[in-house]
Amino acid sequence: MDCYTANWNPLGDSAFYRKYELYSMDWDLKEELRDCLVAAAPYGGPIALLRNPGRKEKPASARPVLEIYSASGVPLASLLWKSGPMVSLGWSAEEELLCVQEDGVVLVYGLHGDFRRHFSMGNEVLQNRVLDARIFHTEFGSGVAILTGAHRFTLSANVGDLKLRRMPEVPGLQSAPSCWTTMCQDRVAHILLAVGPDLYLLDHAACSAVEKLCEFNCNIRAPPKQMVWCSRPRSKERAVVVAWERRLMVVGDAPEGIQFVLDEDSYLVPELDGVRIFSRSTHEFLHEVPVASEEIFKIASMAPGALLLEAQKEYEKESQKADEYLREIQELGQLPQAVQQCIEAAGHEHWPDMQKSLLRAASFGKCFLDRFPPDSFVRMCQDLRVLNAIRDYHIGIPLTYSQYKQLTIQVLLDRLVLRRLYPLAIQICEYLRLPEVQGVSRILAHWACYKVQQKDVSDEDVARAINQKLGDTPGVSYSDIAARAYGCGRTELAIKLLEYEPRSGEQVPLLLKMKRSKLALSKAIESGDTDLVFTVLLHLKNELNRGDFFMTLRNQPMALSLYRQFCKHQELETLKDLYNQDDNHQELGSFHVRASYAAEERIEGRVAALQTAADAFYKAKNEFAAKATEDQMRLLRLQRRLEDELGGRFLDLSVHDTVTTLILSGQNKRAEQLARDFRIPDKRLWWLKLTALADLEDWEELEKFSKSKKSPIGYLPFVEICMKQHNKYEAKKYASRVGPEQKVKALLLVGDVAQAADVAIEHRNEAEMSLVLSHCTGATDGATADKIQRARAQVQKK
Repeated sequence: MDCYTANWNPLGDSAFYRKYELYSMDWDLKEELRDCLVAAAPYGGPIALLRNPGRKEKPASARPVLEIYSASGVPLASLLWKSGPMVSLGWSAEEELLCVQEDGVVLVYGLHGDFRRHFSMGNEVLQNRVLDARIFHTEFGSGVAILTGAHRFTLSANVGDLKLRRMPEVPGLQSAPSCWTTMCQDRVAHILLAVGPDLYLLDHAACSAVEKLCEFNCNIRAPPKQMVWCSRPRSKERAVVVAWERRLMVVGDAPEGIQFVLDEDSYLVPELDGVRIFSRSTHEFLHEVPVASEEIFKIASMAPGALLLEAQKEYEKESQKADEYLREIQELGQLPQAVQQCIEAAGHEHWPDMQKSLLRAASFGKCFLDRFPPDSFVRMCQDLRVLNAIRDYHIGIPLTYSQYKQLTIQVLLDRLVLRRLYPLAIQICEYLRLPEVQGVSRILAHWACYKVQQKDVSDEDVARAINQKLGDTPGVSYSDIAARAYGCGRTELAIKLLEYEPRSGEQVPLLLKMKRSKLALSKAIESGDTDLVFTVLLHLKNELNRGDFFMTLRNQPMALSLYRQFCKHQELETLKDLYNQDDNHQELGSFHVRASYAAEERIEGRVAALQTAADAFYKAKNEFAAKATEDQMRLLRLQRRLEDELGGRFLDLSVHDTVTTLILSGQNKRAEQLARDFRIPDKRLWWLKLTALADLEDWEELEKFSKSKKSPIGYLPFVEICMKQHNKYEAKKYASRVGPEQKVKALLLVGDVAQAADVAIEHRNEAEMSLVLSHCTGATDGATADKIQRARAQVQKK
């Protein structure tokens, strides 16, 4: 216990701080950190270095080198800086490196030195130049704050959605402030700065003085190089770490601070729960000792966790003291608390040996509890295994347990993927049993997107390797990978990868983007999705000239059919061109027939369109359609003459309706002439005339018509049509003229049941007798019914 707390340093009466080594740096720096621009990302992130030309003389021909390392000093990228003079470096929340130049241009690079984009902080910054800059993080994203040569501040709270804000002037600021920083409060970015002995807080509207809460005299005349906050999450105690050339001091609301002597020039990186301190040779972590660790390990502690840890150690020695310690904890009812303290303390330990010791103690205590839930213990074992894996020197992500929980496993996996540590990321997913879509599938997709960028490998080999690794893994989109390949200039590789994409809806848009429209059309047709085919067709129509477009359609019958359907509703002239190009005279004739009704209003134009249609039908050797079209032309001309001579509406009536209209107009001779001209059969003409005269109730003309010659339709229709018009008197005239085979039906229609019965009995027709019998109702027809029944009986006997 005494050895373990040897590096604990008290700050006042309520907090201890400890500093331990994370890594021994082996990055072979040729420059002192004070001669470089330095930026380190939080959450155990990477370190960027660029020698500052303003601090040390160097040959005019030499260019500075921008280098990126992991937190353990493993090189990640190196590039020659060829742009303008740089003022400041900083990392975004997505671990992109933001390089702020003197002219206000900010260049953005990836973790591996790949250029992403750039943006400008505005004309005012360009004119006055940049004196200093800060990269800061808010809930909106990563921001940039600029101090210009005019001693004014300009900032953007989110570089992803650049909106520049000019901050108010600071009274008395005639030169660069001795110290300033950025902060976010109430969803608003602020600037806190010192002007002489005074502190000011800038927001978008005003500059206000800040009240001083406490004061600490460090007795060092030289101004500090850095000053950062250092406290554990949700802790009431607030401490500040101040760094000079060879000294480090932790100060807070206490009379005495904690001092550390530094062997080398160092750089501070503020973290959620402490401060990282790195130099040319070491990388350390300074933080407030967590409550659980303090209660267990402080000297003479009687906390439940401390007693349980001692009990487990005595148990390993096979000493009876283990039982004494356990009884003491159990008598106080604090065994569950002791187990939980050991689990929590294990999470805050950096060294695996101490983690194991605390977890063994927790496991030992659980054995004496009946219903202690194992979830927290199992989860802590999993989390520590993940943390120990990423803390390895070759990985170089020294996350603490608190940082890990704040960052979340998904973001950690993203950062492993960003570092191209795909095997480790997959192992973590499998170990934690994450869903494939969130874990392994997503990582494999990122791996494939990186794989397509390896231009020294052939397209066939890359496509084969990706398919062998991914197969049909759920959640993986080959189209996304193909899009990345196309973005890298590897079009043929993108096409090969799209062959593995099962969803045509994902294949086609990328093929269109790659100018492979004909292949896209084939894929769309294979899918059977008509909407997708229409999308490609419209794209082809805009991309190709008219001839090539039609030729492409000719080779794809399904696409041609669909496009014709589209043209029928949207582009009739294009449809006509399609029929002309294909010499499809039959469809061309049908097109002109429709056009004569849809487009033309003048009779001359309609007749001309029909003539064109008839010519097309003759070319198609469809004589029936051609003759029918010519008949329609004659009918239209005749209808126009009838309208001119008789008035009324004849145009666009059928031949039958035209005849009927003429009869209703009293033009019987013209109706008969029209029937002869268009070869209307006699039976049809008699029906038309019979119906029309009955509608007119012209019974005299109807009777004359019936006697004009022998009716080709018989006289039963005359009976029926008269009864339909409720004229029984006229109906009886024709009932007597009906032939024997329909006589019974005619007599029944006019209501003469008795005579119908006599005719049926005379014909000895059982069906007719049954029909008459069905019409016998009431007492009046009783005698008739009996007569029929006797007649039926005689017929049946024979």
